Amino acid sequence: MASKTIIFTIEVACAIAFFTSHVVLSDDTVPIPAEKAQLNTWFTNNVKPLKERKATLDPALLTAEEGSKVVKVMQDGSGDFKTITDAINSIPNENTKRVIVYIGAGNYNEKIKIERTKPFVTLYGVPEHMPNLTFGGTAQKYGTVDSATLIVESDYFVAANIMISNSAPRPDGKRPGAQAVALRISGDKATFYNCKLLGFQDTVCDDRNKHFFKDCLIQGTVDFIFGSGKSLYLNTELRVLGDSGMTVIVAQARKSEEEDYVYSFVHCDITGTGTGTYLGRAWMSHPKVIFAYTSMSSVIIPEGWGDNRHPEYAKTAQFGEYQNKGPGADPKGRASFTKQLTAEQVKPFISLAMIEGSKWLLPPPHPAV
Repeated sequence: MASKTIIFTIEVACAIAFFTSHVVLSDDTVPIPAEKAQLNTWFTNNVKPLKERKATLDPALLTAEEGSKVVKVMQDGSGDFKTITDAINSIPNENTKRVIVYIGAGNYNEKIKIERTKPFVTLYGVPEHMPNLTFGGTAQKYGTVDSATLIVESDYFVAANIMISNSAPRPDGKRPGAQAVALRISGDKATFYNCKLLGFQDTVCDDRNKHFFKDCLIQGTVDFIFGSGKSLYLNTELRVLGDSGMTVIVAQARKSEEEDYVYSFVHCDITGTGTGTYLGRAWMSHPKVIFAYTSMSSVIIPEGWGDNRHPEYAKTAQFGEYQNKGPGADPKGRASFTKQLTAEQVKPFISLAMIEGSKWLLPPPHPAV
Protein backbone atom coordinates (compact mmCIF):
# COMPACT_ATOMS: atom_id res chain seq x y z
CA MET A 1 0.00 0.00 0.00
CA ALA A 2 1.33 3.40 -0.95
CA SER A 3 2.24 6.04 1.58
CA LYS A 4 0.38 9.30 1.92
CA THR A 5 1.01 12.60 3.60
CA ILE A 6 -1.10 13.12 6.69
CA ILE A 7 -2.88 16.42 6.17
CA PHE A 8 -5.22 16.54 9.08
CA THR A 9 -4.96 17.12 12.80
CA ILE A 10 -7.09 15.62 15.57
CA GLU A 11 -7.36 15.88 19.31
CA VAL A 12 -5.34 13.30 21.27
CA ALA A 13 -7.58 13.13 24.31
CA CYS A 14 -8.92 9.74 23.25
CA ALA A 15 -5.36 8.41 23.21
CA ILE A 16 -4.66 9.71 26.70
CA ALA A 17 -7.63 7.80 28.06
CA PHE A 18 -6.26 4.58 26.64
CA PHE A 19 -2.70 4.97 27.81
CA THR A 20 -3.71 5.77 31.38
CA SER A 21 -5.79 2.60 31.60
CA HIS A 22 -4.25 -0.41 33.28
CA VAL A 23 -3.77 -3.98 32.20
CA VAL A 24 -4.23 -6.88 34.57
CA LEU A 25 -0.86 -7.35 36.22
CA SER A 26 0.79 -10.45 37.55
CA ASP A 27 3.48 -10.14 40.21
CA ASP A 28 6.20 -9.39 37.62
CA THR A 29 5.76 -5.66 37.97
CA VAL A 30 9.43 -4.68 38.31
CA PRO A 31 9.88 -2.27 35.40
CA ILE A 32 12.47 -2.82 32.71
CA PRO A 33 15.35 -0.47 33.57
CA ALA A 34 15.95 2.67 31.55
CA GLU A 35 19.63 1.82 31.17
CA LYS A 36 20.31 -0.92 28.65
CA ALA A 37 23.45 -1.97 30.52
CA GLN A 38 21.22 -3.11 33.37
CA LEU A 39 19.05 -5.41 31.25
CA ASN A 40 20.88 -8.67 31.89
CA THR A 41 20.89 -8.14 35.65
CA TRP A 42 17.21 -7.20 35.60
CA PHE A 43 16.35 -10.29 33.54
CA THR A 44 18.34 -12.64 35.77
CA ASN A 45 16.67 -11.21 38.86
CA ASN A 46 13.16 -11.51 37.45
CA VAL A 47 13.24 -14.69 35.36
CA LYS A 48 14.51 -17.31 37.78
CA PRO A 49 15.34 -20.93 36.88
CA LEU A 50 12.81 -23.71 37.29
CA LYS A 51 13.89 -24.78 40.77
CA GLU A 52 13.16 -21.27 42.09
CA ARG A 53 9.86 -20.82 40.25
CA LYS A 54 7.76 -23.79 41.31
CA ALA A 55 5.37 -21.67 43.35
CA THR A 56 4.47 -19.34 40.50
CA LEU A 57 4.54 -21.40 37.30
CA ASP A 58 1.45 -22.79 35.63
CA PRO A 59 1.05 -26.31 37.09
CA ALA A 60 0.94 -27.91 33.64
CA LEU A 61 4.17 -26.17 32.69
CA LEU A 62 5.87 -27.26 35.89
CA THR A 63 4.92 -30.88 35.21
CA ALA A 64 6.15 -30.59 31.63
CA GLU A 65 9.52 -29.09 32.55
CA GLU A 66 10.25 -31.65 35.26
CA GLY A 67 9.79 -34.48 32.76
CA SER A 68 11.56 -32.98 29.75
CA LYS A 69 13.46 -35.00 27.16
CA VAL A 70 15.76 -34.20 24.24
CA VAL A 71 15.61 -35.54 20.68
CA LYS A 72 18.31 -34.71 18.13
CA VAL A 73 17.94 -33.73 14.49
CA MET A 74 21.18 -34.12 12.54
CA GLN A 75 21.39 -34.02 8.77
CA ASP A 76 24.29 -36.48 8.74
CA GLY A 77 22.16 -39.19 10.35
CA SER A 78 23.96 -39.12 13.71
CA GLY A 79 20.84 -38.01 15.59
CA ASP A 80 17.40 -39.43 16.19
CA PHE A 81 16.00 -37.81 13.03
CA LYS A 82 17.28 -36.19 9.84
CA THR A 83 14.43 -33.67 9.49
CA ILE A 84 12.66 -31.36 11.89
CA THR A 85 9.33 -32.47 10.50
CA ASP A 86 10.03 -36.08 11.47
CA ALA A 87 11.00 -35.00 14.97
CA ILE A 88 7.76 -33.01 15.38
CA ASN A 89 5.73 -35.93 14.02
CA SER A 90 7.23 -38.18 16.69
CA ILE A 91 5.70 -36.09 19.48
CA PRO A 92 2.36 -37.56 20.58
CA ASN A 93 -0.79 -35.47 20.53
CA GLU A 94 -1.70 -33.95 23.89
CA ASN A 95 1.83 -34.52 25.17
CA THR A 96 2.37 -33.34 28.74
CA LYS A 97 6.19 -33.31 28.84
CA ARG A 98 8.64 -30.80 27.40
CA VAL A 99 10.29 -32.07 24.21
CA ILE A 100 13.49 -30.25 23.28
CA VAL A 101 14.29 -30.71 19.61
CA TYR A 102 18.04 -30.16 19.38
CA ILE A 103 18.80 -29.14 15.78
CA GLY A 104 22.28 -29.47 14.31
CA ALA A 105 23.84 -26.89 12.01
CA GLY A 106 22.69 -26.64 8.41
CA ASN A 107 19.89 -25.43 6.15
CA TYR A 108 16.61 -27.26 6.68
CA ASN A 109 14.41 -26.71 3.64
CA GLU A 110 11.14 -27.65 5.30
CA LYS A 111 7.70 -26.17 5.83
CA ILE A 112 7.07 -26.94 9.49
CA LYS A 113 3.84 -26.84 11.46
CA ILE A 114 3.44 -27.54 15.16
CA GLU A 115 -0.24 -28.24 15.74
CA ARG A 116 -2.12 -26.92 18.75
CA THR A 117 -2.32 -30.53 20.04
CA LYS A 118 1.46 -30.55 20.67
CA PRO A 119 2.33 -28.13 23.50
CA PHE A 120 5.67 -27.86 25.32
CA VAL A 121 7.92 -28.01 22.25
CA THR A 122 11.34 -26.35 22.19
CA LEU A 123 13.46 -25.86 19.06
CA TYR A 124 17.07 -25.42 20.10
CA GLY A 125 20.21 -24.65 18.13
CA VAL A 126 23.79 -24.02 19.22
CA PRO A 127 24.43 -20.25 19.17
CA GLU A 128 27.70 -20.60 17.24
CA HIS A 129 26.11 -22.83 14.60
CA MET A 130 22.51 -21.70 14.20
CA PRO A 131 20.38 -23.97 12.04
CA ASN A 132 18.42 -22.22 9.30
CA LEU A 133 14.80 -23.27 8.89
CA THR A 134 13.84 -22.02 5.44
CA PHE A 135 11.13 -22.41 2.82
CA GLY A 136 9.88 -20.36 -0.13
CA GLY A 137 6.15 -20.25 0.58
CA THR A 138 4.16 -17.27 -0.72
CA ALA A 139 0.70 -15.83 -0.17
CA GLN A 140 -0.21 -16.66 -3.77
CA LYS A 141 0.21 -20.39 -3.11
CA TYR A 142 -0.71 -20.76 0.57
CA GLY A 143 -2.44 -17.54 1.64
CA THR A 144 -0.47 -15.01 3.64
CA VAL A 145 -0.55 -16.46 7.16
CA ASP A 146 -0.12 -20.05 5.94
CA SER A 147 2.89 -19.17 3.78
CA ALA A 148 5.09 -19.28 6.89
CA THR A 149 8.16 -21.49 7.03
CA LEU A 150 7.37 -22.24 10.68
CA ILE A 151 3.80 -22.22 11.96
CA VAL A 152 3.34 -22.71 15.71
CA GLU A 153 -0.22 -23.15 16.95
CA SER A 154 0.60 -24.91 20.23
CA ASP A 155 1.10 -23.37 23.68
CA TYR A 156 4.33 -23.08 25.70
CA PHE A 157 6.58 -23.06 22.64
CA VAL A 158 10.23 -22.02 22.94
CA ALA A 159 12.79 -21.28 20.22
CA ALA A 160 16.43 -20.55 21.06
CA ASN A 161 19.33 -19.85 18.71
CA ILE A 162 17.30 -20.60 15.58
CA MET A 163 17.23 -18.85 12.21
CA ILE A 164 13.81 -18.86 10.54
CA SER A 165 13.65 -17.48 7.01
CA ASN A 166 11.45 -17.33 3.96
CA SER A 167 13.46 -17.72 0.77
CA ALA A 168 10.81 -16.34 -1.60
CA PRO A 169 11.95 -13.37 -3.73
CA ARG A 170 11.50 -9.83 -2.51
CA PRO A 171 8.08 -8.49 -3.59
CA ASP A 172 8.38 -6.00 -6.44
CA GLY A 173 4.90 -4.51 -6.15
CA LYS A 174 3.84 -6.18 -9.38
CA ARG A 175 3.61 -9.89 -8.63
CA PRO A 176 0.33 -10.76 -6.87
CA GLY A 177 0.59 -12.70 -3.63
CA ALA A 178 4.32 -12.12 -3.20
CA GLN A 179 4.03 -11.72 0.58
CA ALA A 180 6.05 -14.44 2.31
CA VAL A 181 5.99 -15.14 6.06
CA ALA A 182 8.92 -16.66 7.93
CA LEU A 183 7.16 -17.27 11.28
CA ARG A 184 3.54 -17.43 12.35
CA ILE A 185 3.11 -17.76 16.10
CA SER A 186 -0.45 -18.33 17.30
CA GLY A 187 0.00 -20.40 20.44
CA ASP A 188 -0.08 -18.86 23.90
CA LYS A 189 2.96 -18.28 26.13
CA ALA A 190 5.67 -18.56 23.48
CA THR A 191 9.28 -17.46 23.91
CA PHE A 192 12.00 -16.62 21.39
CA TYR A 193 15.60 -16.21 22.56
CA ASN A 194 18.41 -15.16 20.23
CA CYS A 195 16.52 -16.00 17.04
CA LYS A 196 16.91 -14.50 13.57
CA LEU A 197 13.66 -14.02 11.67
CA LEU A 198 14.36 -13.11 8.06
CA GLY A 199 12.10 -12.12 5.19
CA PHE A 200 10.75 -9.17 3.26
CA GLN A 201 7.03 -8.34 3.39
CA ASP A 202 5.16 -9.88 6.39
CA THR A 203 8.18 -11.60 7.95
CA VAL A 204 6.59 -12.32 11.35
CA CYS A 205 2.90 -12.97 11.84
CA ASP A 206 2.58 -12.32 15.58
CA ASP A 207 -0.86 -13.76 15.29
CA ARG A 208 -2.50 -13.86 18.71
CA ASN A 209 -1.89 -14.67 22.40
CA LYS A 210 1.09 -13.77 24.64
CA HIS A 211 4.66 -13.89 23.32
CA PHE A 212 8.13 -12.79 24.41
CA PHE A 213 11.04 -12.02 22.07
CA LYS A 214 14.49 -11.31 23.54
CA ASP A 215 17.84 -10.68 21.83
CA CYS A 216 16.39 -11.40 18.41
CA LEU A 217 16.79 -9.98 14.90
CA ILE A 218 13.71 -9.36 12.74
CA GLN A 219 14.31 -8.23 9.18
CA GLY A 220 11.92 -7.08 6.48
CA THR A 221 10.40 -4.41 4.27
CA VAL A 222 6.66 -3.84 4.67
CA ASP A 223 4.55 -4.79 7.70
CA PHE A 224 7.27 -7.17 8.76
CA ILE A 225 5.69 -7.61 12.19
CA PHE A 226 1.92 -7.94 11.93
CA GLY A 227 -1.06 -9.52 13.66
CA SER A 228 -2.96 -9.44 16.95
CA GLY A 229 -0.58 -10.76 19.56
CA LYS A 230 0.03 -9.40 23.03
CA SER A 231 3.79 -9.37 22.82
CA LEU A 232 6.86 -7.89 24.42
CA TYR A 233 9.96 -7.40 22.25
CA LEU A 234 13.08 -6.79 24.33
CA ASN A 235 16.58 -5.90 23.09
CA THR A 236 15.65 -6.93 19.56
CA GLU A 237 17.07 -5.49 16.33
CA LEU A 238 14.45 -4.41 13.79
CA ARG A 239 16.35 -4.27 10.50
CA VAL A 240 14.67 -2.42 7.64
CA LEU A 241 15.55 -3.44 4.09
CA GLY A 242 14.48 -0.14 2.58
CA ASP A 243 15.13 1.57 -0.73
CA SER A 244 13.48 4.64 -2.24
CA GLY A 245 9.96 3.46 -1.41
CA MET A 246 7.85 3.19 1.72
CA THR A 247 8.64 0.60 4.36
CA VAL A 248 6.70 -0.24 7.55
CA ILE A 249 7.82 -2.11 10.64
CA VAL A 250 4.52 -2.84 12.43
CA ALA A 251 0.96 -3.43 11.23
CA GLN A 252 -1.17 -4.22 14.27
CA ALA A 253 -4.61 -5.75 13.81
CA ARG A 254 -6.53 -4.76 16.93
CA LYS A 255 -10.14 -4.12 15.90
CA SER A 256 -11.84 -2.76 19.02
CA GLU A 257 -11.21 -1.21 22.41
CA GLU A 258 -12.23 -4.48 24.07
CA GLU A 259 -9.49 -6.57 22.43
CA ASP A 260 -6.52 -7.14 24.74
CA TYR A 261 -3.75 -6.88 22.15
CA VAL A 262 -0.58 -4.79 22.25
CA TYR A 263 2.95 -4.84 20.86
CA SER A 264 5.57 -3.28 23.13
CA PHE A 265 9.12 -2.74 21.88
CA VAL A 266 11.59 -1.98 24.67
CA HIS A 267 15.33 -1.31 24.28
CA CYS A 268 15.16 -2.30 20.63
CA ASP A 269 17.40 -1.02 17.82
CA ILE A 270 15.94 0.10 14.51
CA THR A 271 18.60 -0.25 11.83
CA GLY A 272 18.80 -0.75 8.10
CA THR A 273 18.56 1.16 4.84
CA GLY A 274 16.26 3.69 3.20
CA THR A 275 14.65 6.82 4.60
CA GLY A 276 10.94 6.13 4.23
CA THR A 277 10.12 3.84 7.14
CA TYR A 278 7.07 4.10 9.37
CA LEU A 279 7.26 2.67 12.88
CA GLY A 280 3.75 1.40 12.30
CA ARG A 281 0.48 1.92 10.56
CA ALA A 282 -3.13 1.26 11.40
CA TRP A 283 -3.83 -2.02 9.66
CA MET A 284 -7.10 -2.27 11.58
CA SER A 285 -9.10 0.36 13.43
CA HIS A 286 -7.63 0.16 16.98
CA PRO A 287 -3.90 -0.64 16.74
CA LYS A 288 -1.96 -0.51 19.99
CA VAL A 289 1.83 -0.20 19.73
CA ILE A 290 4.46 1.23 22.09
CA PHE A 291 8.16 1.93 21.56
CA ALA A 292 10.19 2.65 24.70
CA TYR A 293 13.93 3.20 25.27
CA THR A 294 14.49 2.32 21.60
CA SER A 295 17.27 3.56 19.36
CA MET A 296 15.84 4.76 16.04
CA SER A 297 18.11 5.42 13.09
CA SER A 298 17.41 7.86 10.28
CA VAL A 299 15.43 5.24 8.36
CA ILE A 300 12.38 6.42 10.35
CA ILE A 301 10.48 9.29 8.72
CA PRO A 302 9.52 12.31 10.85
CA GLU A 303 5.79 11.41 10.88
CA GLY A 304 6.66 8.07 12.41
CA TRP A 305 3.18 6.58 12.07
CA GLY A 306 0.47 6.25 9.42
CA ASP A 307 -3.29 5.86 9.30
CA ASN A 308 -3.16 3.50 6.31
CA ARG A 309 -5.41 5.79 4.24
CA HIS A 310 -8.13 5.57 6.87
CA PRO A 311 -8.41 8.99 8.54
CA GLU A 312 -11.07 7.59 10.84
CA TYR A 313 -8.50 5.13 12.29
CA ALA A 314 -6.48 8.06 13.57
CA LYS A 315 -9.21 8.66 16.16
CA THR A 316 -8.82 5.18 17.67
CA ALA A 317 -5.19 4.27 16.96
CA GLN A 318 -3.00 4.07 20.09
CA PHE A 319 0.60 4.74 19.08
CA GLY A 320 2.88 5.68 21.98
CA GLU A 321 6.56 6.48 22.44
CA TYR A 322 8.68 6.86 25.55
CA GLN A 323 12.27 8.04 25.91
CA ASN A 324 13.48 6.82 22.56
CA LYS A 325 16.69 8.13 21.05
CA GLY A 326 18.46 8.59 17.73
CA PRO A 327 17.68 10.69 14.66
CA GLY A 328 14.47 8.78 13.98
CA ALA A 329 13.08 9.43 17.47
CA ASP A 330 12.67 13.22 17.26
CA PRO A 331 9.07 13.94 18.36
CA LYS A 332 8.91 17.04 16.16
CA GLY A 333 6.95 16.24 13.03
CA ARG A 334 5.23 13.17 14.47
CA ALA A 335 1.72 12.40 13.27
CA SER A 336 -0.81 14.29 15.38
CA PHE A 337 -2.58 11.14 16.59
CA THR A 338 0.53 9.75 18.31
CA LYS A 339 1.58 10.41 21.89
CA GLN A 340 4.81 10.88 23.82
CA LEU A 341 3.97 8.96 27.00
CA THR A 342 4.63 9.85 30.62
CA ALA A 343 6.35 7.49 33.05
CA GLU A 344 2.98 6.55 34.53
CA GLN A 345 1.35 5.93 31.15
CA VAL A 346 4.13 3.66 29.88
CA LYS A 347 4.43 1.63 33.09
CA PRO A 348 2.00 -1.21 32.14
CA PHE A 349 3.94 -1.85 28.93
CA ILE A 350 7.53 -2.07 30.24
CA SER A 351 7.35 -5.00 32.62
CA LEU A 352 6.86 -8.75 32.33
CA ALA A 353 3.48 -8.29 33.96
CA MET A 354 2.13 -7.18 30.59
CA ILE A 355 2.40 -10.79 29.42
CA GLU A 356 1.90 -12.41 32.85
CA GLY A 357 5.48 -13.62 32.68
CA SER A 358 5.69 -15.01 36.21
CA LYS A 359 3.35 -17.83 35.14
CA TRP A 360 5.41 -19.17 32.25
CA LEU A 361 8.67 -17.40 31.43
CA LEU A 362 11.85 -19.38 32.10
CA PRO A 363 15.48 -18.59 31.24
CA PRO A 364 16.88 -19.72 27.86
CA PRO A 365 17.30 -23.48 27.66
CA HIS A 366 20.69 -25.19 27.83
CA PRO A 367 19.94 -28.86 27.14
CA ALA A 368 22.48 -31.52 27.97
CA VAL A 369 23.16 -33.59 24.86
